Amino acid sequence: MFRPESRHRLALALIWVTPALWAVNYIIARSAPGVVEPYALALGRWATAGVLLTLFARSELWRERHAILSVWYQYVTLGFLGMLVCGAWVYLGAKTTVAMNIALIYSASPVLIALGAVFWLGERFRARQVLGVVVALAGVVHVVVKGQWMALTQVQWVAGDGWIVLAMVSWALYALLQKMWPSSLSATARLAAICMGGVAVLLPCAVWELTLPTTPAWTWKATWLVLTAALVPGLVAYWIYGWSQKILGASRVAVTLYLGPLYAAVAAWGVLNEPLGWHHLVGAGLILPGVFLVTRTETAP
Repeated sequence: MFRPESRHRLALALIWVTPALWAVNYIIARSAPGVVEPYALALGRWATAGVLLTLFARSELWRERHAILSVWYQYVTLGFLGMLVCGAWVYLGAKTTVAMNIALIYSASPVLIALGAVFWLGERFRARQVLGVVVALAGVVHVVVKGQWMALTQVQWVAGDGWIVLAMVSWALYALLQKMWPSSLSATARLAAICMGGVAVLLPCAVWELTLPTTPAWTWKATWLVLTAALVPGLVAYWIYGWSQKILGASRVAVTLYLGPLYAAVAAWGVLNEPLGWHHLVGAGLILPGVFLVTRTETAP
């Protein structure tokens, strides 16, 4: 549909949008406790997204059904990593940790992805890109500690942070395995197949969750949270991420996750009326150029 250079430019533009879409998930995660349980929310999110994606890609999925079944374990593995761990476990963590901690911990995943892409996938990572990672990480820390770097010695971790750390590692594995297991499927069909794997591993967990006496009754608010999670940080964000990674590579796309804390701060300011301070602006002044250094297209050999 697009020429290669046009697709490359479009991918570079869209990867700046993806962290903003995922920032919506931080708001959902903090709104979910007491309304909908983690596995039910994750199952509803990915079942809804999977149905929509399957409708869009039904012809391709049927045509490629034998190829998909021949590597079914890949889609189950990616579904487990990207939708159970990076879905339900984030919602579990959000019960006891704050949205900014979720964003901070997730922003460390580009380091794992970049290292994995270099040593495992053989991608090139230039000195300019290393500098970009360092500058962006400095911006992330500056935002989280509100410009008070000595506060790093006073950080208090809670159980929820542990769930998010596991999700962050899982996301790095999800991104790397997508590159290690190349697919001839379109981005839409591949994500639909991954959703099927995710639903398969989430379903028994959600059924178990329903048997717990603490599980709240289903409400319209729960439905709204599921639909929002399915469409914004689910279907759209994952589709852009997978499509852009095919074109730009795992390490270059992953570093845009450093934008997460910045976008989360803006979302908290706009939706939750939390104050937006100078430390956010200074952080933006570091994060945005850092991401640019890593993702910028080479103009000379």
